[in-house]
Amino acid sequence: MTDPTAEAPWPGDTDTVRLSGVRTLSDDWYTLRKYTFELKRRDGAWQSASREAYDRGDGCTVLLFDPTARRVALTRQFRLPTYVNGNPDGMLIETAAGLLDALDPETAIIKEVREETGYAVARVEPVLRLFMSPGAVTEKLHFFLAEIRVGDRLHDGGGEADEGEDIELVELDFDEALAMIARGEICDAKTVILLYHMRVTGRL
Repeated sequence: MTDPTAEAPWPGDTDTVRLSGVRTLSDDWYTLRKYTFELKRRDGAWQSASREAYDRGDGCTVLLFDPTARRVALTRQFRLPTYVNGNPDGMLIETAAGLLDALDPETAIIKEVREETGYAVARVEPVLRLFMSPGAVTEKLHFFLAEIRVGDRLHDGGGEADEGEDIELVELDFDEALAMIARGEICDAKTVILLYHMRVTGRL
C-alpha cells in the first residue's frame, strides 16, 4: 500500500490520530491538500474524518513603532480574499508581513520590512507565535516588534513589483490606530493583535 505520508507533511500517527490518506487538490500559488484520518474520541471510539488544509508555509509580521513620537508604521495593499468577502475596495491596512521562504523568522521579517516600508531595522523583538486560521490553514505566524524613528527610511518601500506588490506606507499616531480598530478601518487580525499587545503592555 502507498504510504500516505510520502505526499505531504505529517508529524506521525499517535494514540489519538491516524492518517489513512492524503491527496493534493491544488498546487499553484500555495498547496491545498485533503487529508483522510481517524480520530479517537473521548469515549474511546474511533471516528473517520476528512479535512482540507491549505499550506502556504509559515509567516512573520512586525509592528514598527516610534516610542518617542508615539507613532506606528503600517502598510496598505490590495487583498483579493477580502475583496470577494465584503471589503469594498479590497484594500487592507496591516503590519508589514511575509512568508519565511526558508529563512529564519527574524531574518525574514527584517527583509520584509525593508522591501515593504523602506525602513531598515537591525533588531526585532519576538512576542508571539500564533496559528491564525487553524480550521483551514497550516500557517504559524511569528509576531515581532521593532523600534524605528519615523521618517528615517532608506527608500520608499512598496514591495516587490514582480510579485504583484504595490504597498503604501501608512504612518499613524498610536491612539488614532486604536480608534481605527474601533471604527472598523483596521480589521486585519495580526495588526489588531499587535496594536492591542502594545496597549495592554503599556509600550506606547
